[in-house]
Amino acid sequence: MSSDEPEVPATEQAEEAEHRDDGLDLARALSRATARSSPAARRKQRRRDTPTRGRVTGSHPDDRDPQLLDVTLGRLVDDHGWELDLRVHGVFGRWEELVGAEVARHCTPESFAEGRLVVRTDSTAWATQLRLLAPTVVRRLNEELGHGTVTVIDVQGPRGPSWTKGPRSVRDGRGPRDTYG
Repeated sequence: MSSDEPEVPATEQAEEAEHRDDGLDLARALSRATARSSPAARRKQRRRDTPTRGRVTGSHPDDRDPQLLDVTLGRLVDDHGWELDLRVHGVFGRWEELVGAEVARHCTPESFAEGRLVVRTDSTAWATQLRLLAPTVVRRLNEELGHGTVTVIDVQGPRGPSWTKGPRSVRDGRGPRDTYG
C-alpha cells in the first residue's frame, strides 16, 4: 500500500474478501436487516426491554390475587373521595347517640353541604331550644367528623301544611293566618 491511500480496517478487508459477484451476500445482508425490523422481532425486543413492573411469578402475592372486601372498598372510597360523605351519613344514622334521645325525638338532620348542617325540628319551641344548643352540638359533631367539618347548624322549624292542593288553589296563595307548631 502506498502512503496516499487510507488504511482500511481489517473487518472491511474481510468483508471485501467474502464479496461474491452473484449477489448472495447482499441478499443475506438484506434478509438479516429485515428480520431485525419485522413486527415479531420488535415485539420480542420490546418484551426484553420492558421492566416487569414489580410482577413476581410463582406463588408470591401480587395485585392479581383476590383481595379482601374491606381493602377493596377502602380503595374505592379513597379513589372517589367519599370518606367525608360516609362519615356524615354515619352521623345521621347515630344522631340519637350523638345529641341525646330527647333532642333526637324532636330534631332530625336533613342535609349537609360545605360545612352547613340543616336540622328540622317538629316545633318552634324545639327550634329555639336547638339554636341555643347549637355550639355544643357543633363541638360534638366535629369530635366525630374532624375539626372544622361542621361550621354552622341551620335550624329550621316545622313545615306548615300546604294550601296549594286542589283544582281551585291560587298560585302562591297565602293560606290561613295562623301559626303552626
